[in-house]
Order: sequence, then C-alpha cells, then structure tokens
Amino acid sequence: MTASSTPAQPPPPDREHTPSEARSEARSEATVTTAVPARLDRLPWSRWHWMIVIGLGTVWILDGLEVTTVGNIASRLSEEGSGLAISSAQVTGTAAALYVAGACAGALFFGRLTDKYGRKRLFMVTLAVYLAATALTALSFDAWWFFIFRFLTGFGIGGEYAAINSAIDELIPSKYRGRVDLIINGSYWLGAIGGSLLSVVMLNTSIFPKDLGWRLTFALGVVLGLVILLVRRHVPESPRWQFIHGRGEEADALVTSVEREIEEEKGERLPRPDREITIHQRKSIGFGLIARTVFRDYPKRAVLGLSLFVGQAFLYNAITFGFGAILTKFFDVPSGSTGYYFAVIAAGNFLGPLFLGKLFDTVGRRVMISSTYILSGVLLFGTAWLFDQGSLSATTLTACWCVVLFFASAGASSAYLTVSEIFPMETRAMAIAFFYAIGTAAGGISGPLIFAKLTETGVVGDTVLAFQIGAGLMCAAGLVAAVFAVNAEQRSLEDVARPLSEA
Repeated sequence: MTASSTPAQPPPPDREHTPSEARSEARSEATVTTAVPARLDRLPWSRWHWMIVIGLGTVWILDGLEVTTVGNIASRLSEEGSGLAISSAQVTGTAAALYVAGACAGALFFGRLTDKYGRKRLFMVTLAVYLAATALTALSFDAWWFFIFRFLTGFGIGGEYAAINSAIDELIPSKYRGRVDLIINGSYWLGAIGGSLLSVVMLNTSIFPKDLGWRLTFALGVVLGLVILLVRRHVPESPRWQFIHGRGEEADALVTSVEREIEEEKGERLPRPDREITIHQRKSIGFGLIARTVFRDYPKRAVLGLSLFVGQAFLYNAITFGFGAILTKFFDVPSGSTGYYFAVIAAGNFLGPLFLGKLFDTVGRRVMISSTYILSGVLLFGTAWLFDQGSLSATTLTACWCVVLFFASAGASSAYLTVSEIFPMETRAMAIAFFYAIGTAAGGISGPLIFAKLTETGVVGDTVLAFQIGAGLMCAAGLVAAVFAVNAEQRSLEDVARPLSEA
C-alpha cells in the first residue's frame, strides 16, 4: 500500500448517479492506493473461508432456536403450573413484538457503531448482549420480566445482523458472495429445526416439570452461544473496513497472511490482483452523510431494500411466530407435539437457500430475487384458499408451508444480501440496520400483534386474511425487485457501489 494520487476510475454504468458531494465530504488528509479488495475477491475457496462461515454464520442458528422455541412453548407457558402468569397471545403477540422491536433498535444502535468502530469488535459485543439477555429470560418469574428480556435478547440479535452481514460480504470472494450470504442467513432454520425438536423433549412433562423444561431450553441457548463466542474470537476484522479507516497497514498484513495460508493449502501461487483503488482515509462518517447517500443518491435501491424487507418480515414474523397456535387451535395438535410440524417447515426453509443459493450467483440477482418472492406469494395465496375451504389437515398445511417457505426463505435471505452489497462500504452496516429495522418494524412488530389477535378468534376467515396480507406483500416486493434489483452477481463490492472515500 503506497501513497498515490492516481485518478479514480469511472463508476460502472448501472449506478444511479455519482454522489459527488458526499464523496468530497468524505475526504481526509491521507490518500492511499490499495489492491486489498481485488486480492480478497480473487481468493479461491479455502479453510480460512470456512472459518469465517462457521464463526459468523452459527449465530443465525441461535436466532432460529430462540424464535422457534418461544413459538412452540407459547401454549405451555400459558398453562397453569408453568411458573409464569402469561397468556399464549401475550407470548406470540406482545413478547414476539417486543423481541422484534428490540432487534430493530439493536440493529440501528449497533449498526452505527459497526461502521464507526469495526465489524469484529461489535459482533463480539452483540453476542455477549444476546447471551446475557437469554440467560435472564430463563429466570423469568413474571410476564413483565419475560417481556423486558425478550426485548433485550432481540436487541443483541439485531446488532448481529448489521455487524455480521457486513463482515460476510466484505470477507467472502465476489464469486461466492451470493450463495454464501444466502446459506448463512438460511442457517437460521437449522436452529429452528433444533428448537422445534428440542421443544418436544423439553415440553414432555414425563421428563421435565412444566415450570422447568422451558427454562432449560433458554439455558441451552446460552451454552451454544458461549461455544460460538469461542469460535468467533478467531474471525478477523474486515480488511475493507481497515484500509478506509486509517489502518491500511493492518489490512495489508492481514490479507498477506491469508494469501500465504491459502497458497500453502492449495500448493500453488495466487494470480496477481487485477486492479487497485485509491481512497481518502478517514476515521468515521457522520449519520447525515450516510442518510443522504442512501436516500438521495440511491433512491431506487432504497425503495428496493424497503420493499424486500417489509415483504419478508411480515410473512415470517407475522405468521411463523403463530404457527404453533394455529396447529393447536384449528387442528387440536397437542402443545407438546407442535415441534414436529415446525421442524418440517424449518427444513424446507433451510433447503431453499441451500439449493437455490448458487443460482443467485449464476442466473443473477434480479431474476432470482423477483421470482422467489413472487412464487412464494402465489403459493401462499393458494394455501390460504385451501385453508379457507377446510381442505387442509395439520399435515397438509405443514406440507404447503414447507413448499411456500422453500422459495420464501431464499428470497428473504436475499434481502439481507441485497442491502449489504448495493450501498457504499462506509454506509454498509448502517444501511443493513436501517432497512432491517424499518422493514421489520412494519411487518415484524405489527404483524405478530395483528396475527395473534386474528388466530385467537378461532375464525378461519381471520387467519386466511393474515395469510393473504403476507402473500400480497411478498408478490409486491417481487415486482419491485423485477424493476429495481441490481445485477451484483460476481462483481466486486466496489464496482456495485463506489466507496464514498474513493478518490
């Protein structure tokens, strides 16, 4: 890395326009030229990349475990003798909404800190917040205590979304970025499978008393989180963040060590990087500049991000939070058995990103994002119609949901991929946090509250309406993606969105 005054390359043709004012504000005294982005993007897949995937992606398993566990134990918590005076609607409605509200607040709070202080520092802090809040949830003795620590658990998880998605996209080579991002976000559903099956055991009163099993479920989440914390200590800071924030020598040294490790693993020399970038280093960028960049300079991309998050957030947070309640209320499934059904739809959710993820890098973002959103919405409309006709049993409803969510999960995961790659690097974590918070607040806070009331009535038509709203929003988001999605497949992040600090 050397000082340079090399003129900047022209922006790629699909940019909305060059944010010249923002770029001039981003300048500082140090100007450097670096090949770090190109060096990272030309790396072959290696053991080092697997370490990144395991260290960062496993927390999504915890998130899935959290949400699924609460959904499945809702009916048990409301039973006499659970040790907690709370109703099923309060668990799937109020507590679920507070969890999502905490996630939105945590995303915004930690997202700003992630852009300012770095990815690594924050994804350690956010996991610690999650662990402490989950442990205290297990000790709940009254509804208000349960509500407070559900909010704080979400606060930690929300911060994870901003810090980790930023780090994933900045560390994974462009050739694999789409599929890896989708699969990591989709690993949430591995946790959901675990949470579903775990709830079957923990809710079995012949093994654990009513007031103990659900507490041990939360405690197990803490144990798994501690293991992840140990693994995550070895995940490095993002070199892309380092060279922009005045730590260019550290970025260069880190990438050099990774290159050496991969060359030893593969037994061959890596090709020379094919490009460099010249940037003005700076310590931080103000929130006002971030907001102007996202909404004034990239308005179409902002509409795209909001649409994708609102659609998927309402579908998932509004409906899957209450899936166990639907089974017990409409199909008389025992509360201790709902986990089996949820494990099936969770499997469908994970298989979607796993099998479709590669297509987002080959067929392309625009086609795959729009098609997965629209197809899942159409299939959900069909499921709602069958449910309204009384044609479904607990088994066939679960099968329908499994198919719907196979496509919806790939689409939902692509929402995180999209907002993490279509805005300048300096705004990445905050952009993820903002779109996650706004979209999730729209669908994830109002959704559970509305849906809990609709399912609580026991009227089929009310539940059908909730299905139709979720389906309509998914289809609408898919149409927006068909028009506004960015062809970011196999392109460097710096090509998709030119850094504000670039000279």
